[in-house]
Amino acid sequence: MLEVIAKIREEALARVAAATSSEELEALRVLYLGKKGELTRVLRGMGKLPPEERPRVGQMANKVREELEGALKEHRENLSRREQAERLRAEALDVTLPGRPVTRGNRHPLYQVLNEIKAVFIGLGFDVAEGPEVESDYYNFEALNLLKEHPARDMQDSFYLTEDVLLRTHTSPVQVRVMEARRPRLPIRIVAPGKVYRRDDDATHSPMFHQVEGLLVDRRVTFGDLKGTLMAFLKQMFGDQVQVRFRPSYFPFTEPSAEVDMSCVMCGGNGCRVCSHTGWLEILGCGMVHPKVLSMSGYDPEEVSGFAFGLGVERVAMLKYGIDDLRLFYENDLRFLRQF
Repeated sequence: MLEVIAKIREEALARVAAATSSEELEALRVLYLGKKGELTRVLRGMGKLPPEERPRVGQMANKVREELEGALKEHRENLSRREQAERLRAEALDVTLPGRPVTRGNRHPLYQVLNEIKAVFIGLGFDVAEGPEVESDYYNFEALNLLKEHPARDMQDSFYLTEDVLLRTHTSPVQVRVMEARRPRLPIRIVAPGKVYRRDDDATHSPMFHQVEGLLVDRRVTFGDLKGTLMAFLKQMFGDQVQVRFRPSYFPFTEPSAEVDMSCVMCGGNGCRVCSHTGWLEILGCGMVHPKVLSMSGYDPEEVSGFAFGLGVERVAMLKYGIDDLRLFYENDLRFLRQF
């Protein structure tokens, strides 16, 4: 029996010393010291030995068990340190290397222009107001004097979600919502920036684009106030040298109405391909708020008056930066976007 224990000891220590992983060590522990291990079987067979031999065999078996446990523990710790060192080498960081630069983004050119537009009107005393992009037919059309049979509805070619709910085609509904919420308080001076949606897609149109609508309602507001406000805005956006003209036009929600042109920023008004050799570029629409719109929003058109205007942010950005294809704003080409 003593020879068997000695043989187990020699074999076990040799295999423990040669083990190359923690998993292999665990397998050896189970093989020799587990409940069904070789050394355990020897100890269980001691009952067959003569009584005088049992103390010596038991003492030697326990000594071998302790020796094996110590060898397993020591080799496991050595393997753990070695494995950790290998992981550290694999994941080592050279702190002397220069850091990798973090690529910084920049604000999209459309939002640069939008923020500039808002800043100009805030400087003129206007507040910024916002409203829902999913709008009711009433606020998008009827409250703006665009009844169901009005032909101007066809010009906007809307995205309807239900018969009475659609994606807003302009930010003018915000004007109506603000007038209803603030009545009878005066004055109302707001600009309403945001996304709008129409079925249109080409080099100068997008199914989603950005608008800024403006509204001023107070007592004794005149068309002269409208002209002065828009001229101040355009000169701040495009420079003092820009010339501005107003042409009669028609919008259902304003009366009288006008289209606003400015001298071509490409040729300085001399005529070029961009302005079709006229020297003028159309930039926005405007007019005095229609009496029906004031009435539907709870104001007496005999007591108050107001003006409204609307402009496309993409249009302003294209003219400001000399861009000839609106789709460039939405293609996410970093070579284009980094120019701004």
